[in-house]
Amino acid sequence: MTSQTQPLTQLLYVSTSNPSGAKIDLPKIVEQSRHNNALDGVSGLLWSDGKRFLQVLEGPAESVSTTFDRIKGDTRHHAIVVLHQRAITEREFGTWTMAQRRADDTADDFDAKMQRLLRNASDTVRGTFLGLIAARA
Repeated sequence: MTSQTQPLTQLLYVSTSNPSGAKIDLPKIVEQSRHNNALDGVSGLLWSDGKRFLQVLEGPAESVSTTFDRIKGDTRHHAIVVLHQRAITEREFGTWTMAQRRADDTADDFDAKMQRLLRNASDTVRGTFLGLIAARA
């Protein structure tokens, strides 16, 4: 069975970065996530303000489960809460393996980018991302 015919799952979670105070190297996390997600057929979107992670994962159910198990075992995450999990027929984030805010993105540029990336997302996913992003202001 190919990943195109396997049932797709979407999982949305939030976590707090490890309270040990260790600095989070977000570009390195994104780079590793893109690599792993491309291998596993997982797409999605990651947002972090340095203290919290909000991520949606999409892909074959088994791949999403394996990816989320890896995240749960990552010591950089604390207090992981699944906000939403459902079967989907089509990916809302296309082939994105992971998106992130670049260092040179202004807040307005980043907000506009997030609006574009979330355009096809469900109301639940879009509302959760935009609500958390607005709370950082």
